[in-house]
Amino acid sequence: MECDLLLSGGRVVTVDGRRSVYEPGSVAVTGNRIAAVGPATETDAAWRAARTVDCRGRAVVPGFVDGHSHLFQSLARGLGEGLSIWPWLCEFMWPYSIAVTPDDARVAATLGAVEALRSGITTVIDNHYAPTDPETVLAVARAVESAGLRGAVARGMVGHRTPVALARGLPPALFRYSVAEELELTRECMRRRPPGSTVEIWPAPLNLSYVDQDLVRGAAALAAEFGTRWHTHCSEGAKDPESYLEAYGIRPVDWLAAEGLLDERTTLAHAVWLDGSEIRRIGERRAGVAHNPVSNAYLASGVMRLRELREAGAVVALGTDGPSAGHRQDMFEVMKQTLFGQRQHTLDPAAARCEEALELATREGARYAGTGTGVLAAGAPADLAVVALDRPHQVPLHRTVSALVYASRGSDVELTVVDGRVVFEDGRCPLVDEEALLAEAQERSEKLVERAGFGGLTRSWNH
Repeated sequence: MECDLLLSGGRVVTVDGRRSVYEPGSVAVTGNRIAAVGPATETDAAWRAARTVDCRGRAVVPGFVDGHSHLFQSLARGLGEGLSIWPWLCEFMWPYSIAVTPDDARVAATLGAVEALRSGITTVIDNHYAPTDPETVLAVARAVESAGLRGAVARGMVGHRTPVALARGLPPALFRYSVAEELELTRECMRRRPPGSTVEIWPAPLNLSYVDQDLVRGAAALAAEFGTRWHTHCSEGAKDPESYLEAYGIRPVDWLAAEGLLDERTTLAHAVWLDGSEIRRIGERRAGVAHNPVSNAYLASGVMRLRELREAGAVVALGTDGPSAGHRQDMFEVMKQTLFGQRQHTLDPAAARCEEALELATREGARYAGTGTGVLAAGAPADLAVVALDRPHQVPLHRTVSALVYASRGSDVELTVVDGRVVFEDGRCPLVDEEALLAEAQERSEKLVERAGFGGLTRSWNH
């Protein structure tokens, strides 16, 4: 049989329901689908490939799914240190986002997409809220797709300035559109990038704690109408559910459930500060949660109750939260921090294990995003990564999954394939002029930082 690409002789970590690992194994790809996965001796004998890649000394894994990112924030990488979530937002991120231009957003998204592909991420849910006019949102989606990624741009919506937003200090310049206008603009974007697009558009009321409830209702209705998911920040900081309870007399997830808005289309970013009732409701409705352990640690936001959410039935993905709150889009780092955060929080070294972390970053992330990826199996979309395992920080190699989760990092990825197409290889992303991109990103970031009034943040510590 003939195939387009044969990844031969690597340690093939399928992340299937049996946690099958073929050592050595091979993966055959035809078009945009995986044609075969199995032991190298059998698979190599059965397939004649247009191109064969020798994967000895490497792992072949499903492409990672980043369940929550903010690619436009890549031009602010390295700034905003030493602030908890709300000061970080009020004093740093919102002023930055207000200063972002459409071209800044496009360049930042391209830079973020390249970084993601270089670290084996093949799907990203990009929560974009700066700026949110349809042309910019669609340009960001084109930039992500043109670099080679798949996923969704979740258009951030805030609507009018609610009493909660006013009390919590959100700047007036964030509120550019009414609730009705936000929903109509999102509808326009969704029409132009409908479900099934390589990069879809999702509705995304920015944060449950301070946007108008009608905006959330409208977002869920749009998702149901178009057949997509919808996305929002939920209880990232300890004050989020407190302010919601004070304003409405009910906790935010309980309100979603009472309104019939909590279901498999719902994707909640962070969900750190939930009570037992909210965890139970998320699980019962099979809603999705994006766990962002690196950014939660960076901003000292707390630790998500991972075990309880999964046991309740929630679909849990992992996210980087973008290039600003964690400074790197590295799912290896996210997997490792997932384990360490849970163990530190519970004081139980068996609270989470490396196999589970890898599943969250791949198979469960794909369930959350609705892509059908995240597993190496015949018929699955050909989204995968080849990871070196022969470097000093990985040797000696005893257990493949352990080496991937604990010892590896994004820079160990040597090849990334999305939808059957090689989008990262030989140290570069062939669909992007990386040299020109990096120069433009640096130039734009310097002007943007000055425009936002953050010039003092760029000075070194001894100045």
